[in-house]
Amino acid sequence: MSYSIDANILIYAANTGAPEHATALRFMQDRATETEMLCMTWPALMAFQRISTHPAIFGHPLSPEQAWSNVASLLALPRCRCLSETTDFAGDYARITKSLNIRGNLVPDAHIATILHQHGVERIYTVDSDFRKFDFLDVINPLA
Repeated sequence: MSYSIDANILIYAANTGAPEHATALRFMQDRATETEMLCMTWPALMAFQRISTHPAIFGHPLSPEQAWSNVASLLALPRCRCLSETTDFAGDYARITKSLNIRGNLVPDAHIATILHQHGVERIYTVDSDFRKFDFLDVINPLA
């Protein structure tokens, strides 16, 4: 079995001013001993890098080096790998999104969902309920 984590969980774990910080940090720390494969996506990691360093979005932004150090530490976990689009990403994206009204903020979610589907990952930890639109994903909010 494998699972993925969305950027919002990473952001809460890094944002010491967020009320969700302690729970998100504990969740992320527990990943170090997880026996299942953690499958991150580059879009989620780049969203973390973008948001956690942005002073207009993140109350106390991380430096680019701090944010990237967090990403590197995550990728260094023994049961972590990073997923990318496979050859027929365009066709898979079209099939997955055909019956959905994909626009605006749902576009990056559909991107991530398609990558996960291509690699057989069926579970994502996130606070973003939009991922529930993708019926092949088991969406779990670890902060609830």
